[in-house]
Amino acid sequence: MKFNNIQAVILDWAGTTVDFGSLAPVAALQRAFEAAGVPITCSEAREHMGVLKKDQIRFICAGTRVRSEWTGRHGQPPSEADVERIFGDFLPKQAELLAEYSAPIPGVPETVDEWKSGGLRIGSTTGYTRDLLDVVLPVAARLGYSPDASVTPDEVGGGRPKPFMCYRNAILLGVFPLWRCVKIGDTPSDIAEGLNAGMWTIALTATGNEIGLSRDDWEALPTTERGTRRLHAARRLLDAGAHFAAPSLADCTEILADIERRIAAGEKP
Repeated sequence: MKFNNIQAVILDWAGTTVDFGSLAPVAALQRAFEAAGVPITCSEAREHMGVLKKDQIRFICAGTRVRSEWTGRHGQPPSEADVERIFGDFLPKQAELLAEYSAPIPGVPETVDEWKSGGLRIGSTTGYTRDLLDVVLPVAARLGYSPDASVTPDEVGGGRPKPFMCYRNAILLGVFPLWRCVKIGDTPSDIAEGLNAGMWTIALTATGNEIGLSRDDWEALPTTERGTRRLHAARRLLDAGAHFAAPSLADCTEILADIERRIAAGEKP
């Protein structure tokens, strides 16, 4: 497909292009909080997924259950110093896990190559720091996926929902205006980032954080159960403001074709 109106697509990493189910961040967060004496659930680890990981730890610590349990164990509510300590423990735990969870999601390399051949530039944003993303990049590249640009929150002065990473991608890719760009991700914070940057947004359901299952666990579900979970995930992400929803990145080409037609007709996000 030849793209005449869309200039670039900005992609998330875990749950969108690599790490089916966005498993690595959850595992590392759970290990870090367990080491701090207050274990957290998968649901608590996933609730604010997509933001800068230090911000995510702040959100978790502010949660009613975690704050109460922390106070009971440590004698006072979690402080900013506690957030810093957990984040410092989280980083090496996440780095240990990342290479294991950096394989591209099925269909991503082929789809991205097709989009590049059609004239799209491919950027990326993340909740990981640069040190963490630098673990993911070479593994993903070796297995077939490599964006034209990558930006992390610590490089631009803030993570999602701020649009700064999208702005930096636009500069690196040389694309403008931003309503001719599309942000694709699997969390509400991804969608907020794209909307705040003035981009079209596509939310992913089956491969990402909203469902949060490994590929094997996902494919083991009955067809009707998969359909029900996709619908629920799509509704949550569309309610967060996404313009479109799709099961996976490989299912987005037809949506991009629709956006092409909409832009040609004078429509903007």
